[in-house]
Amino acid sequence: MSLRISMRRLSDVDVIDLDGRLIIGPDSDALAERLQELSRQGARKILVNLQKVTQLDSSGICSLLQGYTSMKKAGGAFKLLHPAGHAREVLEVMRLTETIPTMDDEAKAVASFASANPAAG
Repeated sequence: MSLRISMRRLSDVDVIDLDGRLIIGPDSDALAERLQELSRQGARKILVNLQKVTQLDSSGICSLLQGYTSMKKAGGAFKLLHPAGHAREVLEVMRLTETIPTMDDEAKAVASFASANPAAG
């Protein structure tokens, strides 16, 4: 199953919903391109929903890290939402849940952007 990427906006937060495998090849490339496009368009609050990601490899992790680094450099914020199963295990083993803010409740995650960086916009 290839990765499906859908976008929605909650308040001033861009939410990226992923469904499928975030692995080397077109899947991780598509996510990296989408994150770069959002940054170029001025997005500064990005929440990546990993709840339906069934597989995650080093290439997928690289795409997530690039998005996180890009947002930090631009003065924005990048967070992960509800990684589950294999994806959560990989992120925890790599200690990325300690680096990239990771939350399990969407409403609290969206609210946390306002409380963490009220000047961003």
